[in-house]
Amino acid sequence: MNWAAFLAGLLSGMAGAMGLGGGGVLLIYLTVFAGVEQLTAQGINLIFFLPCALVAMLLYSGKKMIRWRVALPCALFGLLGAFAGSFLAGYIGGELLSRIFAGGLILLGLHQLFQRDKKDKDRPQ
Repeated sequence: MNWAAFLAGLLSGMAGAMGLGGGGVLLIYLTVFAGVEQLTAQGINLIFFLPCALVAMLLYSGKKMIRWRVALPCALFGLLGAFAGSFLAGYIGGELLSRIFAGGLILLGLHQLFQRDKKDKDRPQ
């Protein structure tokens, strides 16, 4: 058994089901550890995401945790974004895409590291 693949898949699925962007974990594994090119890794990530998203959607829906009036327009515009992003990814190529992805991860990490909790903002100092 490939333990790195098992762990990457498990963590990606768990993070994705919690809404934490499990695709980032999977992309890092595929490009850094499995030696897959960025564009190919993105395709694999999308295939991986579909069953995970379906399971998470069913569970969250069963718990009445999805506001469909908010979710459906987001999903429709997300489909438009997926078409545009797929076209753009093929146009700019894997090397630049890797750098954009790395920059996005750094910015997201810094934001998470230095953001203050809303509860802290409302408290008197």
